[in-house]
Amino acid sequence: MGFRVTDLSCARSGRAVLRGVGFAIPEGRARLLRGPNGAGKTTLLRVLAGLLAPSAGEAELDGARLAAEPERYGENLAYCGHLDSLKPQLTVGENLRFWAALFGGGPLGPAVAAFDLEPLLDRPVHACSAGQKRRAGLARLLLAPRRLWLLDEPTVSLDTAAVARLAAAIRAHCAGGGMALVATHLPLDLGPAGEGPGAGPVELAPVEAAELATGADGDPFLTGSWA
Repeated sequence: MGFRVTDLSCARSGRAVLRGVGFAIPEGRARLLRGPNGAGKTTLLRVLAGLLAPSAGEAELDGARLAAEPERYGENLAYCGHLDSLKPQLTVGENLRFWAALFGGGPLGPAVAAFDLEPLLDRPVHACSAGQKRRAGLARLLLAPRRLWLLDEPTVSLDTAAVARLAAAIRAHCAGGGMALVATHLPLDLGPAGEGPGAGPVELAPVEAAELATGADGDPFLTGSWA
């Protein structure tokens, strides 16, 4: 059924951060979330993940509405923010087994292979580099399958090979009917998932700049295509 955002707005500390955001992601598609610093990319992802309350508007995932059915809505999405959500005193393997048990995921093998974690399974997380921690954190996406991935700067600390692995994981997820919204300043090879109707970047602009461009307060600012 896909994912749709309609006229979404959010204010923080009395300041409008998002206003009138609207876009859609069909099944099998991934869209990049673009915009300058301060445009509200992280805020948007946190609202869509149910971590911040919108001041107006709606998000709907496979027929479940964020406002009316937050639990059913949340069951179908996975959010990866700036933190890797790993326990530093445990090994990489122990962390992955914990997440698999918590969310009822399958075997570790596919996630380990996708992010090249085999050499790190017995290494404590506190002894891993930033890029290694990031790969382990992203592997959680494959341990707890969800229809929609919301990824906030997932390429941070990743080298070129790891970025390619992330892109491959997103392509495979979408090939199976999944969806993804990815905030990143780097190009990602999304393949067919990033092409055709319902693809293309979702563009955000700071609310103040958008209002100056439209010349009228309250007008929706430029987001993505509804196609």
